[in-house]
Amino acid sequence: DQVSQDADRKSITAAYEGWYRNQDGTYNLLVGYFNRNLEKAVDIPVGAYNYIEPAGPDKGQPTHFLPGRQWGVFTITVPANFGNSALVWTLSFDGETTKVPMRLAPRWEVSPLREATLGNTPPGVWFSRNTAHHQGPPRGIVHVMETTVFEPMTLKIWTNDDGVIDPYRRFRPGPPVIITWSKFRGPGGVTFSKKRPPVRKMDGSATTTATFSQPGEYILRVQANDLTRDGGGGTQCCWTNALVSVLVHPKR
Repeated sequence: DQVSQDADRKSITAAYEGWYRNQDGTYNLLVGYFNRNLEKAVDIPVGAYNYIEPAGPDKGQPTHFLPGRQWGVFTITVPANFGNSALVWTLSFDGETTKVPMRLAPRWEVSPLREATLGNTPPGVWFSRNTAHHQGPPRGIVHVMETTVFEPMTLKIWTNDDGVIDPYRRFRPGPPVIITWSKFRGPGGVTFSKKRPPVRKMDGSATTTATFSQPGEYILRVQANDLTRDGGGGTQCCWTNALVSVLVHPKR
C-alpha cells in the first residue's frame, strides 16, 4: 500500500485559493491544501491517491504535505480558452477521499501579486545576486542544484520587501520577511539545519543547510512571508513561494 494507514492520521484536502490572469492571456490556478493531521507531515505519491484530472495525473502538485493549512503552494497554468472547464484534485488518505474542483468562476478571482486596498506586494527572493528575483506564487522550478546523500547542502537566498503593511498590524513583532524551507517532493527525508533561517539586516540574506536521507530527485519549497503572515489575512496576498529542484547523488 502506497499510504500507511496509521490510526492517528486524518484527512488531507486540496484548497483552491482562486485564479488570476497572465499577460499572455493564460490563467494561473492558485492551489494550497489543508492537512488535518496537525502533528506529522504525510507523503502521498502522485498516482491513485494523489492526482489531478483531466490531462493529469501530475500537474506539479506536492507529494509531501506539511501539517495544517498551507496557502498558495503551487500554480497550474491553463489556456486562454479554458472557459467553463474544470480541473479536479483528488486526494485519498486514511480511508477518506476528497475531490476539489478548480474553475475560473468570477468570485474566485484573486490578486496575489498586489493587494487591492493598500497596494502591498509579496517579498522578492533571489538565489543569486546576478539573477532576476522571484515574487509571488510559483510558476515552475526557479533554481536547480545538486548534492550528495548525507552531505549538508548550503541554501542561501536574498530577500526584500516593500514595507507596505496593514496599519492594524503595524506593531506586530518580528522581522519584515520570514523565510521558511520545506520539502515539496522527494523519495526520502530532508533535514534543514534551520527551517526558518534569520534574515540578515545587512544584506537581506538567509542561509541554512539541507541534508537528504536518500538519493533521487527532490523539490524544495522556500516561502517568504511579509508581516501579513500566512494567508495574508485571507487576501491571498502577499507571500512568495519558490520551488528548487535538487538532484541527490548516491554517496561515492
